[in-house]
Amino acid sequence: MSAVLIAEPQAEVRGFLERHLANDGFDVLGADLSRDALALARRVRPDLVLLGDPAALDAFGDVPVIVIGHESSDVVDRVRAFARGCDDYVARPFVYDELVARMRAVLRRAHGAPADRLEAGPIVVERSTRRVLVDGVRLDLAGKEYALLAKLAESPERVYTKEELLREVWDFRSLGRTRTLDSHASRLRRKLQAVAPGPFVVNVWGVGYRLLD
Repeated sequence: MSAVLIAEPQAEVRGFLERHLANDGFDVLGADLSRDALALARRVRPDLVLLGDPAALDAFGDVPVIVIGHESSDVVDRVRAFARGCDDYVARPFVYDELVARMRAVLRRAHGAPADRLEAGPIVVERSTRRVLVDGVRLDLAGKEYALLAKLAESPERVYTKEELLREVWDFRSLGRTRTLDSHASRLRRKLQAVAPGPFVVNVWGVGYRLLD
């Protein structure tokens, strides 16, 4: 789970980001741009900072920073923010899904490539070979079943929201009403529990799924 400090002066924007980022699985540290916020960043060293005022860029050291620029910002403002060390720049009004995609891209660059081998209880996922073992027994999965398992195995006890899984596994942008995730989760659960007792691919009612209970 990535820790995100929201250093945003507008309370409404800060509250919106705190609520939705927490629902998408981030460990959210909400703050304004007071000295307390800067002290918090130095004490806990978050994985990423969302910064509502590029003038405060120098305060965050080597922590990755995405600047959320002013409504009136222009190309010169963006260039100056990059020159001062920000990792990305998003202008207001921003699109939430785009902001999250940019956050994940910055986090990937900051923390390197994902682990090739994922282990979750009796389950082993080897990304390079796309091989899945359950209690040492090889399990054959369809493409999206494998992709769903690999995503859940990244943090097996974390609850991934349905919206997050549909975006990241199926690349859905307009979510609407779909049973795609539920049907794949059900098939994946049956295949895993045919080898080991589980429970696996646990449905958290009204929220989403986690791999292990």
